[in-house]
Amino acid sequence: MTRPGNLTAGDQSSLDAILTGCPELTALTAHVRTFARIMTELRGKDLEKWITAVLATSGQPELRSFITGLRRDQGVVTAGLTLRWNSGVVESHVNRIKMIKRQMYGRAGPDLLRRRILLSR
Repeated sequence: MTRPGNLTAGDQSSLDAILTGCPELTALTAHVRTFARIMTELRGKDLEKWITAVLATSGQPELRSFITGLRRDQGVVTAGLTLRWNSGVVESHVNRIKMIKRQMYGRAGPDLLRRRILLSR
């Protein structure tokens, strides 16, 4: 996904032409860009305001489903969108271990998997 300010002139004109022809897509684009700003600028306090605006103006079932998921753990989501700390490093290690495990699926036992995980890096 490219930031709107980083689009080339040709891409911007194509996007403008598409958005002109579809008002629903224009509204969706505005909601997604607002949410992206909340995420990148760590403005979790604005999440409830964004949710209220989306529910008031959008009839798109995908956004409503997304909001249902956000509401399920809204406290955690708000903290994740507010605090500068995250679990990115841990998730990186988990993904690396899963990749090694998939590469070895059906070929070796837990001992070799453990050895490969410890020696990789």
